[in-house]
Amino acid sequence: QVQLVESGGDLVQPGGSLRLSCVASGFYWEHFALAWFRQAPGEDRVGISGITIKNGDAYYADSVKGRFTITRDKSSNTVYLKMDSLKPEDSGIYVCAAGIDYGRRSLGREEYSYWGQGTEVTVSS
Repeated sequence: QVQLVESGGDLVQPGGSLRLSCVASGFYWEHFALAWFRQAPGEDRVGISGITIKNGDAYYADSVKGRFTITRDKSSNTVYLKMDSLKPEDSGIYVCAAGIDYGRRSLGREEYSYWGQGTEVTVSS
């Protein structure tokens, strides 16, 4: 059974940092790409960043380039999203997703078949 379990969401002030974690289990993740999506109230789920598990190739939405860093730890089947210089517009439920890596480096929702439950990030003073 595929499971993606997120953690690390919190309330943080603008300019602050957080690190989110996603632990994957139940599938042979070497052939997959994992990504983070943000779901804000009343808005569509938006792709933030992704990483290929085999090669560690990272890709980002323009809105977070230079502020967010995605990494993976193969030994623990965990993907991390380090978020720096946080802004109020970064607030939302952050959801981890997994999809077979076809080499497209896409943040489109249609590329990902498995989804976690999410962890909430609130950026506010």
